[in-house]
Amino acid sequence: MTKPTKKIWNGNVRDAALSILMEINNNQAYSNLLLHRTIKKYNIEAKDRALLTELTYGTLQHRMTLDYYLEPFVRGKLDGWVRELLRMSLYQIVYLTKIPPHAVVHEAVEIAKRRGHKRIAPTVNGILRSVLRKGVRSLDDLEDGAAKIAIETSHPKWLIERWIDMYGEEDAVAMAHENNNPASVTMRVNTKKTTVDEAIAALKSEGIEVRRGEVVPESLISESGNPSNTDSFKKGLITIQDESSMLPVNALNVEPGMTVLDMCAAPGGKTTHIAEKMNDEGEVYAHDIHEHKMKLIKSNAERLGLNSIIPKSGDSRKLVELYGESSFDRILLDAPCSGFGVIRRKPEIKYVKNEMDIKGLLAVQSELLDTAEKLLKPNGIIVYSTCTVEYEENRGMVERFLERHKNIELIPHANLQENEKLSIENDTLQVLPQHFGGDGFFVAAFRKKIINN
Repeated sequence: MTKPTKKIWNGNVRDAALSILMEINNNQAYSNLLLHRTIKKYNIEAKDRALLTELTYGTLQHRMTLDYYLEPFVRGKLDGWVRELLRMSLYQIVYLTKIPPHAVVHEAVEIAKRRGHKRIAPTVNGILRSVLRKGVRSLDDLEDGAAKIAIETSHPKWLIERWIDMYGEEDAVAMAHENNNPASVTMRVNTKKTTVDEAIAALKSEGIEVRRGEVVPESLISESGNPSNTDSFKKGLITIQDESSMLPVNALNVEPGMTVLDMCAAPGGKTTHIAEKMNDEGEVYAHDIHEHKMKLIKSNAERLGLNSIIPKSGDSRKLVELYGESSFDRILLDAPCSGFGVIRRKPEIKYVKNEMDIKGLLAVQSELLDTAEKLLKPNGIIVYSTCTVEYEENRGMVERFLERHKNIELIPHANLQENEKLSIENDTLQVLPQHFGGDGFFVAAFRKKIINN
């Protein structure tokens, strides 16, 4: 087997993209984290950064479709890196109109020469030139049904079938297609430091055009530029955060002076949102099982000028031992989940997760909710949220929690503005990516009843 030389950055964008794709495949690395690390470590210029991101995400997002197109042209077994090189090259030929196909083929052949033995380059050249000569086969050749949708949208068939069962074919297809669109860059205005109008003006003065968010009053959506490179960001006027991810804290209905727990807090986006909503008055205990992530929470709090946040690491299922029962006015449980609501940001999720992964998460989510119930004061509120679209982890989890705890009641969402883009049913909110362009998200709010003896 031919093993390619491991290169992350040698000035060649396609070579770097190939290295990132192989790292994702071989080591289960997250695409968004690996891209961010690569861009930051090698200080890659903006024009190269855009292409690197496009090639990485595009090839991942359309992997199954690309394999369908490649299949008639491939004879025999290919090394993993060669198949990935062909996928990436075909992605450019089929999906990117500004890059001449002959230039794509030339670059692929050069990469093959650098990374493989002498027979690899002619193989790559022959396959790609055959594609250019004959064209790719039509998706219309596939028989209608879940299998066709799976190939068209590059989602596993089992996942498409599952979503059709949960949401119907129309929503399942819309969600799968939306997952292959680039995610918007959204941000949250730090209302402790500035107003939404002032933040818009400040960003505009730095060349960043924004528009107001779709469903959250303090959210903005970037129309151009990179907000994270601005003085507005450095001064703590804004935080980069998906708009859907802002909904749980709005549902938490916090007030200044409260004692609040964020059970799964890293990297701190929702924690800092809580502190801002409380005008930084009170105490926000930010817990996460990963100790190394505490510095992320601390650095976010410092940048935003927030002093009410107390970060601590450890297993949140054991917090009753640390704090005792009935200790918190509000508890946010943004639970570990399958992550099927953020496939646009981490396209590899749809290929590596399976139904057993979902089953394995249910016990952890249940334990965390049961712990939250003990930690909550009477008349206090728990908000349970996930970044997935799975019924078992969402509405199903709510139903089982209510069955176990008769002192808990589901309550309507406070502070979520009336909006036709928010799908609230039976007092629970399920956002699908196609609703307003945000991540798939679920939010439910509970109150602990006061029991009179």
